[in-house]
Amino acid sequence: MDNDDALALPALLLAASSALVDGIHAGVAARGFGDIRPAHGFAFARLAPAGATVSELAEHLGVTRQAASQLVDELIHKGYVERHPHPDDARARLIVLTERGWACTRAAEEAATDTIRPWAAILGERRLRALRNDLALIAPPGHLRPTW
Repeated sequence: MDNDDALALPALLLAASSALVDGIHAGVAARGFGDIRPAHGFAFARLAPAGATVSELAEHLGVTRQAASQLVDELIHKGYVERHPHPDDARARLIVLTERGWACTRAAEEAATDTIRPWAAILGERRLRALRNDLALIAPPGHLRPTW
């Protein structure tokens, strides 16, 4: 790979990532969740499996515990998450999605499918699947951090 290709690849990956985030955000808003920012979606991705503590959410988002706590307070106020007693640690609180939070998560999944559909039309299903497989080989596992 020459220098031009090496410089173009990061820009193209970032542009595709921005298009994906923008498409999901627009789709979520169109489905009735206009009070959500993309950063909330990154938090929902961590909370969806079984909830998380504020510390776990802060680590996932790459922010301070205080910033994560403010985000949680905002999402509680909007009705997307609740604090529950932690089943394994009496000192901690588990942040979990409410039914509204789960509905927003489903809307984001639908919006992601809608956003990627034109990619399949351009690349074809086989090439899009190959792209997904290739990205799975090089993308770091776990953290999904928003661009703040």
